[in-house]
Amino acid sequence: MTDAPDTEVGTQAEDVKARKEREKNELYALDISGVEWHSAPGTEEHEERVEIAYLPGGAVAMRSSLDPGTVLRYTEAEWRAFVLGARDGEFDLEPAPHNGGLAVDSAE
Repeated sequence: MTDAPDTEVGTQAEDVKARKEREKNELYALDISGVEWHSAPGTEEHEERVEIAYLPGGAVAMRSSLDPGTVLRYTEAEWRAFVLGARDGEFDLEPAPHNGGLAVDSAE
């Protein structure tokens, strides 16, 4: 009995990890000083909002309008996973009691 399948799986995992690290490094090395930032329609300039910019290769950059110097960057695969998760409700906030009237008290 040999360990070849285990070694092969380990090598593949290391290759995937190295590829993802390389993609991230390339993404963060990209000059995005001239990108066009987008935010949700209906938000005012003075309001806090999330802004995104579309980057080459399907990647996306994201920042807060209140902290434009801090920019997160996502590969196409990461962004796709996030968007699909959001559409599926993975990030929906659960209303909490006594939080400004978001939850309805059925005992009334």
